[in-house]
Amino acid sequence: MEILKRLPLIILLTFGTVKLQAQTNAVLQKAFKNSYADENNKNYTAAINDMTPYYSEGSYEVNVRLGWLNYLNKNYNASQTYYARAVKIKPNAVEAKFGYVKPLSYLQSWDKVLDQYNAILKIDPQNTQANYWLGVIYYNRKQYDAAIRCFKAVVNLYPFDYDGNHMLAWSCYFSGRKPDAQSYFEKALLIKPDDASSLDGLSKSR
Repeated sequence: MEILKRLPLIILLTFGTVKLQAQTNAVLQKAFKNSYADENNKNYTAAINDMTPYYSEGSYEVNVRLGWLNYLNKNYNASQTYYARAVKIKPNAVEAKFGYVKPLSYLQSWDKVLDQYNAILKIDPQNTQANYWLGVIYYNRKQYDAAIRCFKAVVNLYPFDYDGNHMLAWSCYFSGRKPDAQSYFEKALLIKPDDASSLDGLSKSR
């Protein structure tokens, strides 16, 4: 009988909670709308200010938004902080990891960039964007065997992609695999005839 007496109060409290949540969502939606409008006008400081009153450390969406806006506003330290929090909130999402890479690249934190791309590939091993840019990092570090693995993953999925074939060709060349390099340079030239870099590589590979 006691539960029956309390039932109206429970219903009232539940209704109040749902109503409050709906109001909160409406306010947050308006903040995002205003922020998008200011971003569209390239007023990034205003777009950030639209969001900051509603900041919550546990909100993935707000952290991603502020990470992006601070990146556009060239505040790369703040941007990386927000993106790092978003990555922590949703560790299995690749979206925030790709965002996190942007300020890290400007800050030249290449080891952290590499960590993010590897984390993405653990979740999505066939991710072309992560494989390609990870390959570029390895290539620039002269770790050509690692670069070849990454660029081959790209070319296996996109056999007629210029960037993948071109970088795979140079990686093979510098690792001493000239016949393979020649083959990939020739393929790159089918996609982009008269390309100076591929012509140079092809002449060196013969």
